[in-house]
Amino acid sequence: MSDAFRILLIEDNPDDEQLTVRALRKLGPRVELDVARDGQEALDFLAQTDRPLPNLVLLDLKLPKINGLEVLQRIRQNPRTAYLLVVVLTSSDEPSDVRTSYQRYANSYIRKPVAYEEFGEMVNQLGLYWLQKNIVPPGQ
Repeated sequence: MSDAFRILLIEDNPDDEQLTVRALRKLGPRVELDVARDGQEALDFLAQTDRPLPNLVLLDLKLPKINGLEVLQRIRQNPRTAYLLVVVLTSSDEPSDVRTSYQRYANSYIRKPVAYEEFGEMVNQLGLYWLQKNIVPPGQ
């Protein structure tokens, strides 16, 4: 197994994608990053059995084709992906989105900051926590 940290960013906004990628790249060369720009692309990516699953999924909710809440539900319903770490990273602060995300077993729900510097720092802290501090069960 590679000692790289694999992250799948599911984000349709090019500006948010660019900010997130830039912040995650600062975590170091051991970060391998893939991007899906809509819900269907994300599910297709995760269905590829010839590649390892990501260590962390960063999921926007407002996605084309299949919305983020549906993507989260399908991730949890699939035995292969059911235990992936999924962090909802979205601009929505709707109580129903927060509630539904946790009902569908999101590991965390984070509202995207508006300010560039704050956004970058938040993504950096998120990466450090989930990829270096958090302990996952063996084999995950």
